[in-house]
Amino acid sequence: MFAEERKSRIAQMIKSGQSVKVSELAKLFGVSESTIRRDLAELEALGIIKRTHGGAVNNFITSFEPSFAEKEDKFAKEKEYIGKLAASFIHDGDTIILDSGTTTQYIARNITAKNITIITNSVNIAYELSNNDNLEVIVTGGVIRTKTKALVGDITQSVLRQFRVDKAFVAANGVSIEFGVTTPSHVEAAIKRAMIENAKEVFLVADSSKFGQVTFSLICPVERLDYIITDKMDDRQRAEYEKLSVKVIT
Repeated sequence: MFAEERKSRIAQMIKSGQSVKVSELAKLFGVSESTIRRDLAELEALGIIKRTHGGAVNNFITSFEPSFAEKEDKFAKEKEYIGKLAASFIHDGDTIILDSGTTTQYIARNITAKNITIITNSVNIAYELSNNDNLEVIVTGGVIRTKTKALVGDITQSVLRQFRVDKAFVAANGVSIEFGVTTPSHVEAAIKRAMIENAKEVFLVADSSKFGQVTFSLICPVERLDYIITDKMDDRQRAEYEKLSVKVIT
């Protein structure tokens, strides 16, 4: 079992209401107690749990993952603005990756460029673009996460590894200078990393509510991004990101 999977399992156990002990977790996962303590320390640093003497209890503020329908209704105007702005960076002949998500769906709706190839792991985006003759759409395949309508898993990663694209547009649930770009699901984080690794330029699309938030699974450090497209950001925040050579577009 990979470390991220083990931590996810521990987090889910605590989320279900269990209080856990280091010794019991070590036996359950077949690792040392020092490894479990390190896992718990990392989960506590993300605000997901609260460590106790010899174990941990629930502190699940940052682990909440809204469904696609719930996200669709929140910050719709901001996401539409971001979608239009991001779509303006897509030019005739580009090859791009569109991550799953409500913000990236607005990008799909506003693409005007012609002769472009789009790779996506989103069931909704694939359907949205299926009647556009100016586009070639490649769907990754994989296992559908009913909560987010994203395709994930080994099949998805395998398909993404076959391509090199000009631009990747990636969504996230949290963006933090200190803790990086994060999402609640470790399986979706793995897909987003594969997208980033295979693109010449990486665009993070996120409304302003996501900044300063931290969720369970790290996608990448902020400095791995080339651009952040958002609805608003104050000058102080913008300067912090641009010190890391990330261009902020609002």
